Amino acid sequence: MTGSLFKGNFWSTDFLSTIGYDTIILHLNNGRKNCKEFEDFLKERASIEEKYGKDLLSLSRKKPCGQSEINTLKRALEVFKQQVDNVAQCHIQLAQTLREEARKMEEFREKQKLQRKKTELVMDAAHKQRNLQFKKTMEAKKTYEQKCRDKDEAEQAVHRSANVVNTKQQEKLFVKLATSKTAVEDSDKAYMQHINALDKIREEWRSEHMKACEVFETQECERINFLRNALWLHLNQLSQQCVTSDEMYEQVRKSLEMCSIAKDIEYFVNQRKTGQIPPAPILYENFYCPNRNAAAPGKATGTNLARRGPLPVPKSLPDDPDYSLVSDYSLLYQ
Repeated sequence: MTGSLFKGNFWSTDFLSTIGYDTIILHLNNGRKNCKEFEDFLKERASIEEKYGKDLLSLSRKKPCGQSEINTLKRALEVFKQQVDNVAQCHIQLAQTLREEARKMEEFREKQKLQRKKTELVMDAAHKQRNLQFKKTMEAKKTYEQKCRDKDEAEQAVHRSANVVNTKQQEKLFVKLATSKTAVEDSDKAYMQHINALDKIREEWRSEHMKACEVFETQECERINFLRNALWLHLNQLSQQCVTSDEMYEQVRKSLEMCSIAKDIEYFVNQRKTGQIPPAPILYENFYCPNRNAAAPGKATGTNLARRGPLPVPKSLPDDPDYSLVSDYSLLYQ
């Protein structure tokens, strides 16, 4: 960062031109604008990270996630919820870090602005002084040239009146010539003084321009370096956020590795078992013989409707008129 490139490449052959200086100033203004844009980007990213962190925190703390799970898987889910909470906190912390980086960028911009202001005030004054002296010099030159023309006309008038007998008229012409010569000498002296003053001011302006170029080039080098480092740091912070999140999620993976299906099943059985003896089969009970094939005490009973009971004993005797014999078949109508 020698500061030699700017001062060797931003000139103009036009004495009053500020195109080189204006080009540098425009570039510096654009650089400052770029820093402001990155500063705003950091602030916006910080808002996004903060909102995401708070939303994730709310999700972790308010939304149930396997709350009725048991034993090793329950512990894994608890670790999961805790690590999600930690990740959310990291995003909120990242938001604060990004805002701090944005504040540093703002301070850097303002610092460079103040430094530039001093140089710009000096250069503005140098430009005004140069322009003013140039104007005075051109006016002095114009006066000098006019006085020279007046002297030339006076000399020509004297030559033309050489054969004129009127002595009084010739005396006037000689007086005018002498006056014009004096005026030329005075205007020439004034013109030379303005030229010398202008050259001195030009040298001062040239020196200030070179100093300004060095200051501005140094500032631009610092700005590029600062913005580059800020962007690099920003990416490192984002990468670290990913690494930290992965480390937290790794805790969940380790917890899941400790999760045992057999232990969870065994834990559930031991905690919630209801008995080891299954129900006995349902036995058949004869409606007409309740004591026959009776079910054992404590066992469920029921009737088997699929089987028929024994035939009932007939009430009529063989000699009853309503009774029919196969050998003497007859029908009685009542």
